[in-house]
Amino acid sequence: AVIGRVGAMAAATMAAAPCGGDFSDLREIKKQLLSVAERSRERGLQHSGKWAAELAFALEPLPLSELPPPPVLTEEDAHDLDAYTLAKSYFDLKEYDRAAYFLRGCKSQKAYFLYMYSRYLSGEKKKDDETVDSLGPLEKGQVKNEALRELRVELSKKHKAQELDGFGLYLYGVVLRKLDLVKEAIDVFVEAAHVLPLHWGAWLELCNLITDKEMLKFLSLPDTWMKEFFLAHIYTELQLIEEALQKYQSLIDAGFSKSTYIISQIAVAYHNIRDIDKALSIFNELRKQDPYRIENMDTFSNLLYVRSMKPELSYLAHNLCEIDKYRVETCCVIGNYYSLRSQHEKAALYFQRALKLNPRYLGAWTLMGHEYMEMKNTSAAIQAYRHAIEVNKRDYRAWYGLGQTYEILKMPFYCLYYYRRAHQLRPNDSRMLVALGECYEKLNRLVEAKKCYWRAYAVGDVEKMALVKLAKLHEQLNESEQAAQCYIKYIQDIYSCGEVGEHLEVSTAFRYLAQYYFKCKLWDEASACAQKCCAFNDTREEGKALLRQILQLRNQGETSSTDVAAPFFLPASLSANNTPTRRVSPLNLSSVTP
Repeated sequence: AVIGRVGAMAAATMAAAPCGGDFSDLREIKKQLLSVAERSRERGLQHSGKWAAELAFALEPLPLSELPPPPVLTEEDAHDLDAYTLAKSYFDLKEYDRAAYFLRGCKSQKAYFLYMYSRYLSGEKKKDDETVDSLGPLEKGQVKNEALRELRVELSKKHKAQELDGFGLYLYGVVLRKLDLVKEAIDVFVEAAHVLPLHWGAWLELCNLITDKEMLKFLSLPDTWMKEFFLAHIYTELQLIEEALQKYQSLIDAGFSKSTYIISQIAVAYHNIRDIDKALSIFNELRKQDPYRIENMDTFSNLLYVRSMKPELSYLAHNLCEIDKYRVETCCVIGNYYSLRSQHEKAALYFQRALKLNPRYLGAWTLMGHEYMEMKNTSAAIQAYRHAIEVNKRDYRAWYGLGQTYEILKMPFYCLYYYRRAHQLRPNDSRMLVALGECYEKLNRLVEAKKCYWRAYAVGDVEKMALVKLAKLHEQLNESEQAAQCYIKYIQDIYSCGEVGEHLEVSTAFRYLAQYYFKCKLWDEASACAQKCCAFNDTREEGKALLRQILQLRNQGETSSTDVAAPFFLPASLSANNTPTRRVSPLNLSSVTP
């Protein structure tokens, strides 16, 4: 259940957390984490209990004398103990209605929370069962949890009477979020974080509702060490990777260097900025430390997929299958494996299986959209991407996927809207900018297209295509000087990173430059480019023809032009005949800079 993955809190009796960013007393923090882990488990919040336990495990063990004491029982706790113990055993066996039945009328905070939480999970379970049984995997959003409205009414009364502890506030926030009352949910989660700052669940739910940095600034958050973990997490979610990595580094320096949670978050952060080598090495290190870990392994498989590392992806898929074949992450890894082998129907089947296990699992929706795109099933792809956005509006891959789908359907205005949304989420991702530029080009808005291509080059063009597209745009507009500048810069970039063989447009660039210099009557430069053309199959004949023309004109006594303004030439290192040439001056693209 969704709430179970993120819920955790400390009891009101726990010591207050040290002030913001203060990690001087790690023993006290360890005590708090152990208490949180225990209290989370008592309330059925398994995933939060695990989060706190993993973090506590990363710190030095406590001596017997310093272990946290058991919680003090109130009169109400003692009265409800029998009903709570029985109901908790039913709850652990996922018999939620049965657990709730025996908890009716309980007054203690712990028993009341379990009563309300059992009713919530019962509704979620019925909703998921109905979804799996009666509908196809692309119609999830139409089934509702029937218990939500009743829970909201009851929790709202308790909230007004100020009778909810941190756990109750957290559950109330989740119910509000499920009913799409986002503003109210944010206020309640902030309140829950203030009442119990050590409650990771409230922080994590808050992360899912914050859409940008501006929103984050206006939140009044408690000043506690937990806030550092929250900020690191939200920065990763908002693609503010530099700030996130700084936060995680400071947490490692504070004493959490052994935390597998932090290591995995750093790997995810590097994955988000496409630093694939670094992310892969961190994931490999993480696998050595925690070989049976399944969380985040779908992200690891995405990296292996991008690098086309079939043997490693195959090993990961088999390994996770042995550990637990019915985990969402395992299904996604197997899906990626089949996708890499171009078995797209089989891949889509595994992503569907993942969504039957957890309909709110974001990665599976997006990956399934990609598979439907590969199978040319655009309507199914659109539905899958829309569900991904329903789960998380910050998923730039889903917005980008929708843009690509509408591009295939030749609907450029729709396409433009979705690419813009993707670009807002990833302002420094060149792929979004190039896609936007292509869209503007199709709509004949060439000034905007030029700005997009230039910006894509300025932020670091991943696919090294922005300059070529910009040059071709200048060609269309008969701006030959700017086109030549772009092609020269493109050639310099390709040669400097040693990827000449991988780029088909290098020959196009040399062909254009050879013709451009020929028109400018700069025979040496034209000759150097023409000779380069001869190295490529598609431009060989044109290169040879141009060399013959240059030789003919030279024999007729035509001299190289000196009065033509040509402020840039190929670098000497690229010239085929090592003709001495002047240095390339800085590019003058001020006219198209955004």
